[in-house]
Amino acid sequence: MFWPQPALHYDHEEDSKPGFSPEIADVEKREAVVAAFKHAWAAYERDAMGFDEYHPISKKGENLAHSDGIGYTVVDAIDTIHLMGLEPEYQRARSWIDKKLNFDQPGEFSTFETSIRVLGGLLSTYYLTSDRLFLTRAVDLADRLITAFDTESGLPLPSVDLKNRKGVADKYAVDRVSTAEAATLQLEFRYLAELTKNDTYWYKSEHVMSVIDKAKLPHNLVPIYISASQGTFKESEIRLGSRGDSYYEYLLKQYLQTAKTESIYRKMYMDSMQGMHDELVQITPTRNMTYIAELVPKNWFSGDHDYTLQHKQDHLVCFLAGSLMLGATTVGAVRKTVSVPPQLHELSAQGRRDWQTGVNLLETCMYTHETATGLAPEIAMFRTDKVTTETRDWYIKNSRPGGPSSYDARYMLRPETVESLFIAWRLTGDIRYRDYAWGIFTSIERYAKLPGGGYATVLDVDTVPVSLDDKQETFFLSETLKYLYLIFCESSVLPLQDTVFNTEAHPLPVFAPTIKPRFSI
Repeated sequence: MFWPQPALHYDHEEDSKPGFSPEIADVEKREAVVAAFKHAWAAYERDAMGFDEYHPISKKGENLAHSDGIGYTVVDAIDTIHLMGLEPEYQRARSWIDKKLNFDQPGEFSTFETSIRVLGGLLSTYYLTSDRLFLTRAVDLADRLITAFDTESGLPLPSVDLKNRKGVADKYAVDRVSTAEAATLQLEFRYLAELTKNDTYWYKSEHVMSVIDKAKLPHNLVPIYISASQGTFKESEIRLGSRGDSYYEYLLKQYLQTAKTESIYRKMYMDSMQGMHDELVQITPTRNMTYIAELVPKNWFSGDHDYTLQHKQDHLVCFLAGSLMLGATTVGAVRKTVSVPPQLHELSAQGRRDWQTGVNLLETCMYTHETATGLAPEIAMFRTDKVTTETRDWYIKNSRPGGPSSYDARYMLRPETVESLFIAWRLTGDIRYRDYAWGIFTSIERYAKLPGGGYATVLDVDTVPVSLDDKQETFFLSETLKYLYLIFCESSVLPLQDTVFNTEAHPLPVFAPTIKPRFSI
C-alpha cells in the first residue's frame, strides 16, 4: 500500500498567526462550553440528583439496579465541575458523595463501566484536590470490584455484585469476557495501588495483560472476546471499535503512566500498531479517506483463523487518531522531547507513519460530520468503489437522509472525535483543530440542546428537524464537554507530559512506580 509523505512541517507564516499556540486560551469559547455544562448539570441536579442516569425529556432519573444509585453521573462529572471552577456545584456534588454514596448495593454492576466511570472519577478528583474523601470511597469500591478477578484465568468477570463482593458471569455466555473491558482497568487499579501501597490492585490488573499477551495472534491484534476460564480468544471480530478500542488505548497509556519505565507496554503497543497498519488501515478510492476496517471471522475453528474485511468504522474508533499522534510523539520519538508541532527528524519511521495515519484518520472523522446536522453517526460504512465527487465516500447502513433511519444514524453525544482534536491541538497548535471542535460544539448546541435543560441523543444525524432520544449520557459531562473545555484552555491545564486520561477522560498523574511490576519483556 502507498503511504503519503508525512506532512509534519507547517508553514512559517501560519505559525505566526494569533492563537496558533496551544499556550493561549480562547476565553469566549471556553466559557461557552462551561455554560453548556451548567445547562446539562443543572437539569440533572434539578430532576435526578444522585440517580445513575438522566432522561432529560421526561425529566427523571434511573438507577442501574433496583436500589440507590452508585454515582455514575455524579462521580463521573465531578472532576469536570472542579476543573471548570464551578464551586457551588462542586460542593453539592461532594456533599452527595460524602453523605449519600453507598456501594453496599445489591444487583449486578458492570466491572468495566463502574471502574472507568466511578473508580476513575474518584481517583481523578483525589488527584486534583488531595481530598481524602475521594480516596476513601475509591478504596471501598475497588475492594468490591477486585473480586471480579477471582477466575481460573485471572481475567475479570463482566459484572460484580457489589454488596456480596462477588464477580458475576455473563448470563448469556458464561465463559465470555470482553477483551477491551478486561484490559481497561489497569490505569485505575495501578494508580490506586501506588497511592495505598496495596499491591493486590496492581498485580491482579497487571496479570490480565500477561494473559492477553500469551494468547495473542501472529498479527498482534486481538479478537473482542476471550475465555474467562482458559484465557484464550473466542471466535469474534477484530476491531478498534466497541469491545476492542480501549485495549489498544491502554497499551500506550500504561507505558506513559509509569513514566515510560515498563517497556513491555511499549512493545505491545508498537506491535499492535504494526498489525493494524498491515491488516486494518484502508483508504477510500475517491477522496483518499483513511479509515480503520474490521475483521470478521470465517473459519476460526478450522485452525487457520481466517477473516473477512468489513469496511465499517464505529464513531468510537475516532479516539485512535489522537492516540496515534500521542504515540508518535512518545513511543515514536527519537528525542526526549519533540517540537510543537513535531518535525520529521524528531520521529522514527514508525513514529512518522503513525503520526500521518493519525492526522489522516482525524480528517476522516471530521468528514463523517458532513451531515445535515454537522454531527457524526454512530457507525459509518465506507465505499470501496469510486463514486462521484457529489457522493460521500461513506454512508449509514439502512438509512437515508430524511429517513427512514437505523440505529447507526444516531449521535449519542460521544466524545471520541473531540478527544482526538484535544490531543491534536496540544501537539500541533494548529488552529484548525480548535475550529473543528467549535463546529462540533455549535452543532451540539443547535440540535441536541433542550430548552428546558439538558442535552439528548440525536436519532438521525442526516435528518432535520431532528428527533431526540430521552438520554443524556454520563460521558457527555465527563468526556465530551471536558475535552471541549480543555481545547479552549491554555495548555498548562493538565499538560500531556504530566497526565494520562483514562478512557472516561478522568485525568490521572504520571508517576514512577514504587511497586515492582511482574509483567515484563
